[in-house]
Amino acid sequence: MQRRTSNQQPTTNNQQPTTNNQQPTTNMEITCKTEYALLALLELTAHYYDSEPRQIRQIAAQQNIPDRYLEQLLAMLRRGGLVRSQRGARGGYLLAREPWKITLLEVVSCIEGLDINNRPDNMNRKTIESILVREVWQEACDAYFAILQKYNLQDLCNQRNARQQLNLMYYI
Repeated sequence: MQRRTSNQQPTTNNQQPTTNNQQPTTNMEITCKTEYALLALLELTAHYYDSEPRQIRQIAAQQNIPDRYLEQLLAMLRRGGLVRSQRGARGGYLLAREPWKITLLEVVSCIEGLDINNRPDNMNRKTIESILVREVWQEACDAYFAILQKYNLQDLCNQRNARQQLNLMYYI
C-alpha cells in the first residue's frame, strides 16, 4: 500500500520512547494523488445531474488542483472506468457511472494501484511470530478496505452539502 502513514518519528539511541500512559499519535494520511482525484470526482458528482461535462480548467479552478496534474489523474480515472471524456467544444469529463455506484475503494485502487485480492501467503513464513505479524497486518488492511468500500461519491457529496448548510446557518 502506497500511502503516507505516520507523523511519528522513529526513536534513535538518544531518544527514549514515552512510557507514560500517553497514547502515541498515528496519523494515517491520504496521498496527494488520491486526494486530488477524490476532489475532482466530487466536482463531477456535484454536476452529475446537469449532465454537462466539466472541463479540466473548471475542475482545477474550483478544487485548486494544478491543471497538468489533474489532466494525468483524469486520464488514470478514465482508464479505470470511473470517468469518461467527451470531445468537442462542449467537451470535458463526466462520471462513467452513477455517483452512488463508485466507492472510495474503487478510486483509491485506481489511483494507488491497490490489489485487494492480493493476500500475503503466511505459510511461507518460518516463525510463528512472523505469521502473527502478517495476520494482524492483514486484519488492519481488511478494515481499511472495508471502510473505503462502505462509502461512495454520493455519500461524500451529501456530507459536503450538509456541512455547507450547517456553515450557512452560522452566518444567518
